Amino acid sequence: MIRVVLAEDQTMVRGAFAQLLDLQPDVTVVATAGNGDEALAAVAEYRPDVLLTDIEMPGLTGLDVARELSRRGDPTRVLIITTFARSGYLRRAMESGVVGYVFKDAPIADLVCALRRVHAGERVVAPELAMAAWDHADPLTSRERELLREVTTGAGNAEIAARLNLAEGTVRNYLSTAMAKLGARNRSEAANTARDRGWL
Repeated sequence: MIRVVLAEDQTMVRGAFAQLLDLQPDVTVVATAGNGDEALAAVAEYRPDVLLTDIEMPGLTGLDVARELSRRGDPTRVLIITTFARSGYLRRAMESGVVGYVFKDAPIADLVCALRRVHAGERVVAPELAMAAWDHADPLTSRERELLREVTTGAGNAEIAARLNLAEGTVRNYLSTAMAKLGARNRSEAANTARDRGWL
């Protein structure tokens, strides 16, 4: 029997997935969670074989949860189920210890197959996302990503410089380089492009 914790912030979606999974003869949903913090607590309490989690949730994201489980050395295998076909998310997911990445709009049979394969020790990635990852490699450096994340908070260059202990001119230079790499007209457009591609 594959013991699953299901983390999804939309109540109706969470309930539907839990019911569909419980219909499988070899799958049991031992707990559900509505956000990342609840997911971590449920994994600690129930010790499931697989955590099936969305990416974007209140508080900790699914990737944050996967990263923390990896840091703890937790043996629970993490399978992401999401609507986001962003190649950057795949890179970040794999770096976070995720072993599977599938889409919510796939047939339930595909999800169950992915769950079984992940439980058996395999890695599973939706084919369309694997193709996108080849087509849209992340050109940004870690520093450029860090600065663009600050831009998404609405911070100006001077504020970013103060937060990160950098010269304001250094911030401008990094952001100019990021804008050039992304073909963006301004820093906000660069940040939005990077976020939409899952690079932040």
